[in-house]
Amino acid sequence: MSPESLHWLGYPAATLTTLAFVPQAWLTLRTRNVQGISAPTYAALSLGVALWLVYGLSQGDWALVIANGITLPLALSILLTKWSVDRQARRKATPG
Repeated sequence: MSPESLHWLGYPAATLTTLAFVPQAWLTLRTRNVQGISAPTYAALSLGVALWLVYGLSQGDWALVIANGITLPLALSILLTKWSVDRQARRKATPG
């Protein structure tokens, strides 16, 4: 099979991976429970997703563009929530 004949696989793959990420983002934003979430991991994930988005745009690959255009704000929302909750915890722990 040629790569062109398999191009359609990008859409269900992108849909599944993006949908799999939504519950984690929803739970994190709803509960603000960031225990067990690694900021460096989510920073790397966010950067990787942003790069895939740029790559998809450069290739005109709409499956990559749509999936990463949705996943990027989800990943960033988890990362920003993690940073915010951790900063608040540090402020409470600091006397003064």
